[in-house]
Amino acid sequence: QVQLVESGGGLVQAGGSLRLSCAASGRTFSTYARGWFRQAPGKEREFVAAINWGNEYYTDSVKGRFTISRDNAKNTVYLQMNSLKPEDTAVYYCAVKSGSGSYASVNEYAYWGQGTQVTVSS
Repeated sequence: QVQLVESGGGLVQAGGSLRLSCAASGRTFSTYARGWFRQAPGKEREFVAAINWGNEYYTDSVKGRFTISRDNAKNTVYLQMNSLKPEDTAVYYCAVKSGSGSYASVNEYAYWGQGTQVTVSS
């Protein structure tokens, strides 16, 4: 049974940093693209970042502030979030991409974690 478990969320002041982790179990995903999405109250789930082999992809609003990385030996992907803003407040989800389409499309991801709350105060 595949499980993705996120951790590292919390409450932080604007300008602060958090590091999210997403550990996978039940299957090895070293050859799969991994992604992070977020969903704020009343809004649709949106793409944040993805990593595939040596390539990284980011939505424009987080470029230069967030960094995605992975440790295949640990079957884990990370999201380092710096210079956080109140508009980054959301539940953050990690996911494993199984489709061949856009990295930004939720429909391309087969496995999802349960989410971790990130709250940035002003």
